[in-house]
Amino acid sequence: MITTSNLSKTYNGVTVLNIENLDIPKGQSFGLVGNNGAGKTTYFSLLLDLIQPSTGHIKNNDVLVNESEDWKPFTSAFIDETFLIGYLTPEEYFYFIGELRNQTKEQVDTLLAQFEDFFHGEILNKKKYLRDLSKGNQKKAGIVAALIGNPEVIILDEPFANLDPTTQIRLKGIIKDLAQTKGVTVLVSSHDLMHVTDVCERIVVLEKGQIVKDLATNPATLKELEAHFSGTAEV
Repeated sequence: MITTSNLSKTYNGVTVLNIENLDIPKGQSFGLVGNNGAGKTTYFSLLLDLIQPSTGHIKNNDVLVNESEDWKPFTSAFIDETFLIGYLTPEEYFYFIGELRNQTKEQVDTLLAQFEDFFHGEILNKKKYLRDLSKGNQKKAGIVAALIGNPEVIILDEPFANLDPTTQIRLKGIIKDLAQTKGVTVLVSSHDLMHVTDVCERIVVLEKGQIVKDLATNPATLKELEAHFSGTAEV
């Protein structure tokens, strides 16, 4: 589904990402972990054509991301609050995204009704602009907006940050359902090793822009990741 080949990104002579090969099959829940500056957001930015690669390319369903926009109809993302339109209410924003994805108001309303528990009564019908919501509620709105239109690929950068424990648990259920039940390819980056091992069937560790681990998740994965990042892993 997503193929990365000889991909690099360099700023002022410093290479911040260098991935020779990375294949993510359709329907996989894929986790990307690493310390600050490891290259996670850079990779997602390249995947969304927000920045241009220095070398190489990413193909999303055989579409060259940096040369064509044909990947956009089946791909969605929420990276941070800059993806929102602050002067709209959540409802206005959801309907706007729905129009972009050829969804009727009724279809959007049907989707939103499925996330009443996730919204926890704090998003809809509050007569607030998105810019006036808390960071956590902005994130909730952005994540659900990314689900509008039945995308085949969903990219979420640090989706668990700023969310209360109840919402984190609900979000984990949503991500698992997308991959396991609906066959959606879900890419998640996170600093939270426990959450990412809970929801992702595969986890890649980035370090200084390079892949240093590529793990199929199993009961021992969390301990392996904790050992890696604490510096206690066996060499």
